[in-house]
Amino acid sequence: MATTPLNKGLKAGARKKRRLYLLVTSLLVLGLAIVLVLNALEDNIRLFLDPTEIVEKGIKPGQQFRLGGLVENDSFESHHEGNIMVNKFVITDGNESLPVVYEGLLPDLFREGQGVVAEGHMNEAGIFVASEVLAKHDENYMPKEVIDSLKKRGQWQEGEKGGTLTPKDKNS
Repeated sequence: MATTPLNKGLKAGARKKRRLYLLVTSLLVLGLAIVLVLNALEDNIRLFLDPTEIVEKGIKPGQQFRLGGLVENDSFESHHEGNIMVNKFVITDGNESLPVVYEGLLPDLFREGQGVVAEGHMNEAGIFVASEVLAKHDENYMPKEVIDSLKKRGQWQEGEKGGTLTPKDKNS
């Protein structure tokens, strides 16, 4: 059978349609892959969770994450168990507080009332067991994420020399 100009046009049109279907299908698959990856990474995108988010989410014991907030005043205890230094303190966001246990030496800049991010997991007793503690850089620094979290909860006030934690009203 001889190829006529009409047959050539049909073949070219069919090829264009196939290419269009292939392009649309590829874009849909790519979009779906992006959505699935972002959904899977949603909880890991944040640098840390604050104590209120941990209580709200009901984090399971053993699940690794970062806890960020302020070291509660008058909560720090430290003692030796054999050759190991055991540190206990409470991290708060002004709304909720979580007890933390860390075995090892704390950073030199670790202080009560200052911002801190700890990496670790919750144990069965509801205590955060830290494997690493990261403290502030200098006396005026607090991680932006900690400040944003405290502001979101209404627990941060701006002042002349930076910000301060607003004490939680015990009557409310």
